[in-house]
Amino acid sequence: MKTTLAALALLALTACEAQPEGEPVARARIDGKTGPSSGTPTPAATLASQVESACRSIIFEDTPITHCLAVPDRHSIETALANGDTRYRSLKDYAAAHDGETVAFAMNAGIADEDGTPVGYFVEDAKRLHELQTGSGSGNFYMKPNGVFYGTGGKWHVRDTDWFLANVTDRPQFGTQSGPMLIIDGKIHPEIVHDGPSRKVRNAVGIDGEGRAHFVITNAPISFGKLARFYKNELEVKNALFLDDTVSLLWNPATERLDTGKPIGPILVVKKKASE
Repeated sequence: MKTTLAALALLALTACEAQPEGEPVARARIDGKTGPSSGTPTPAATLASQVESACRSIIFEDTPITHCLAVPDRHSIETALANGDTRYRSLKDYAAAHDGETVAFAMNAGIADEDGTPVGYFVEDAKRLHELQTGSGSGNFYMKPNGVFYGTGGKWHVRDTDWFLANVTDRPQFGTQSGPMLIIDGKIHPEIVHDGPSRKVRNAVGIDGEGRAHFVITNAPISFGKLARFYKNELEVKNALFLDDTVSLLWNPATERLDTGKPIGPILVVKKKASE
């Protein structure tokens, strides 16, 4: 990933002001290992090594991006919608109800309607709270193929909706449906152009060949095409799913980043596993 390393070096020199307040310049290694990468660390890398974070900031094609990595050996993933009968509707509400020491990071988990109800399939704690949607409609969710991010234990997957319907018979521990798919079996969604006119802050998730989950939120408006290229060319994932752009938010306790914005619906939470 020579492009990624070059982009990270550029960020260390020029992009501090491009990141949200509280975000250090560099982040943990993309391979999920601890410690600095090979070579002499830059001052920014040295600063980042003092902050135990699953997220790092980079620049891709002149756009600042925060990339957060979940590794099955070190993390678990779950979904969240409500605290009892009260829906969270914000990461701030979720953070107030949970211990930040146990959370690696959290992110909005897909498209919801005005009252926070997931538009598509949604499973929390192995309970299906909303059914899989296979119909047609307008908006990003229905830009088919759309897909599902789901998993049980340390086995996490992103698959297009038709594949999921035909092949997944056991209910997963967590699941959220959104759309469109960005990457399908290593190829960019056929309706996504190279760099379309729509520019928004966006977030997404993809799974690489080692089963790691790559969560991305952009820190500036970005096109679908550029976001898809980042997943395909830099992260080299086989399948990636767009989550949202109207309410793309991140909570990273390690750097005290807690985004606020419009009300959200479902939440994806990556938790730290207890040390052995």
